[in-house]
Amino acid sequence: MLEEISVPYQTKVLEYGEDMKSPEYLALNPMGKVPTLVHDNKIITEAAAICIYLADVFSDSGLSPINNEERANYYRWMFYSAGPLESAIVNKYIFDEDEVKDKQQMLGYGNYKLALDTLSGAIKSNPYIIGERFTAADVYIGAQLGWGLQFGTIDGREEYQEYVNRLA
Repeated sequence: MLEEISVPYQTKVLEYGEDMKSPEYLALNPMGKVPTLVHDNKIITEAAAICIYLADVFSDSGLSPINNEERANYYRWMFYSAGPLESAIVNKYIFDEDEVKDKQQMLGYGNYKLALDTLSGAIKSNPYIIGERFTAADVYIGAQLGWGLQFGTIDGREEYQEYVNRLA
């Protein structure tokens, strides 16, 4: 996202483990995870929140919604990806499908296949997640899909690969 908005920034790479659990880092992010953005003495955590924040603060980048129709899709897909989609992906690799089958009504995503099918529908219907225009939502969702395809946590669907390639 920082590359997309074309502003100078400094990256600090933390080693998994001690660095991420140090008192200095926990003061920034009590969860002890990355990413964490510090901008103008403000601390922003969570990748989706960082993307939304940067798109809004650097609005001249054109990566935030420009009207209510875009805004509705933008928030829908940002929060869908940060919530139900991420939960479905993580739970698939933690629990056996039969363990959660009878508990689907309690899950915010139903099941893994439904979560992926829902995202597929949005990606197949438009060149970008909110429609005809590239936004911060594409940065976030594209990164999530790219990572999942690379590490095999997301099914290698053709529409996902085409979307990630289009964004690259």
